[in-house]
Amino acid sequence: MSEVKVLDDQLEKALKILKRKLAQDGTFREIKKRRFYEKPSVKKKRKRQEAAKRRAKALKKITRRFDN
Repeated sequence: MSEVKVLDDQLEKALKILKRKLAQDGTFREIKKRRFYEKPSVKKKRKRQEAAKRRAKALKKITRRFDN
């Protein structure tokens, strides 16, 4: 649970900090993802694509390390 304290009536600043925390936690992404029903086949496909993207990113990071 994210918590932000409002000091000296700085509501806008506290709201900005809260939004940043929620974005880092992935809450906005989760809300957007759950807005509509996703069929199980589509969900599997999306998860495979996300995993492939993570693997490619990790591989790129490793190859950069050995190139130097």
